[in-house]
Amino acid sequence: MLPIFLVGLFPMLILALLGFAGLGLLGILLICAGLSDALEAHSDFNQHIIVEGYARRTEPAIDASNLHSAVRSATAMRVAGAALIIASICGLLYSGL
Repeated sequence: MLPIFLVGLFPMLILALLGFAGLGLLGILLICAGLSDALEAHSDFNQHIIVEGYARRTEPAIDASNLHSAVRSATAMRVAGAALIIASICGLLYSGL
């Protein structure tokens, strides 16, 4: 996801011209990236469980730990996106639209 985000970042520089609305669009992008990361983590976890079946006790624990780590980082991205959207709305309201 990072290379895709970095390639898409340069067109996102145009959002600076949009001001607070551009900030809101960047927040929506962060929320979408967080959701896709969380869905991918859940998909990987389910695939490991289905393919490996009954494994040793440590392997599902490692997979669960990887899942929790990915979900935590995705949640942080979603919270940051929501904060950007809130800041955008507050900025639009404060500036008088």
